[in-house]
Amino acid sequence: MQPPQNTTQFVQRLFATYLCVLGLAALLSSGEAIAQASGNLVAVQSREGVKISYWWMPNPNATKTVLLLSGGEGGIGFKDGEPRSGNFLIRSRDYFYQNDFNIVLLGNPSDKPRLDYAWRVSAQHAQDVSAVMESVRAKSNLPIWLIGTSNGTISATALGIALQDKVQGLVLTASVVTWKIPQAVPRQDVPKIKVPVLFYHHRDDACVGTLANEVAGAADRFVNVKPKKVWVVSGGQNAKGDPCQAFHWHGFVGMEKQAVDEISSWIKSPQP
Repeated sequence: MQPPQNTTQFVQRLFATYLCVLGLAALLSSGEAIAQASGNLVAVQSREGVKISYWWMPNPNATKTVLLLSGGEGGIGFKDGEPRSGNFLIRSRDYFYQNDFNIVLLGNPSDKPRLDYAWRVSAQHAQDVSAVMESVRAKSNLPIWLIGTSNGTISATALGIALQDKVQGLVLTASVVTWKIPQAVPRQDVPKIKVPVLFYHHRDDACVGTLANEVAGAADRFVNVKPKKVWVVSGGQNAKGDPCQAFHWHGFVGMEKQAVDEISSWIKSPQP
């Protein structure tokens, strides 16, 4: 005896719904896998007995690779499987990705969990970053730009000097320009740098070591750089806390996308 037609239709519809749910679950699962695959932690040996990690975000549309150097004591705040630092560059990494770059977030070496000024200009630091660059080039042979913020500009400048043959350009945001710090950007041997350099600074940065009115003088020391640009910007919102920290104007709070888009446009077409 055949079941009533309306019952048969109900079962068919129920089965079709079941298949749709399975398909949706598979799609969601695939989406999660893609999200996880968009970034992963890589560890390389940089010196004898020392490893350094970096977060790698490959972009299939990339034309360049940007290596992001955080401020403070460095690092990416890796926790629960991903970078969680509030540093301007680390929290803005997706905006750089959207501008068609491969992204590298530099971690700290196993023997130096907290970077100080002296370390950022040391030969060991340059050796660590060189090892990271070699690892990255094995994955993608695109040109590498260094982008530093705050104390990360000390690193970016020192690396631009030490690794001249490996760096295509520098971007220095919220640069450490005070002459009171021996390793500050303008106190390094910057005439050796010949690649394009962008100084990107917030007009209202109130951190005593990174005042906007001192940036032009620091940039003048880069006598062999072409093109070179000093770009002082305004904007953002909800600045709070220490003026030398990441969620004040020093960290371009509330204007992260604008800042990254402007920086990215300059990297793609450097002009004075």
